[in-house]
Amino acid sequence: MRRLVALAFLFALPAAAQHAHHHPHASPAAQPYAGMQARAIKAISPEQAADLLAGRGMALALAAELNFYPGPMHVLEHAEALALTPDQRAEAARLRDAMAAEARALGARILALEAELDALFAGGRAEAGPLAALTAALGGLTGRLREVHLTAHIGMRAALTPAQRATYARLRGYAPP
Repeated sequence: MRRLVALAFLFALPAAAQHAHHHPHASPAAQPYAGMQARAIKAISPEQAADLLAGRGMALALAAELNFYPGPMHVLEHAEALALTPDQRAEAARLRDAMAAEARALGARILALEAELDALFAGGRAEAGPLAALTAALGGLTGRLREVHLTAHIGMRAALTPAQRATYARLRGYAPP
């Protein structure tokens, strides 16, 4: 219970800090969203949009990566140092390609729904019902996107030997040399 309280406190800090930035007496330098109103989709940066469309990981699989479940893209980057067999290389490429294809499709759907959400507010038509439907759909898609990335790490871990996983962790800076 104490750990949950500590986690809740840690997650509340950024929200409290963000709220402080919107205080009417805050200085102009403390306006973190200034300039974002010109974005095509207000809540998505151009970099985030590019990542979604390219199927990039965007740290969605850190729970796997930092707990010794290697990612297929990074395994392929270190193929020589890991002494991958031809079958392991093929499996890493298959996992990477399948993950990227599904992630790109999900990313495009997420961007489309984010554009709908933005248009709802921009057009002054925001209401609880349509908002609930859009945010539920976005939540489902972002959860699925994360699952796609994490599942690729599970498959990659299974394809490597314990010694290769240890080498990977050292190469990525997660374990002592």
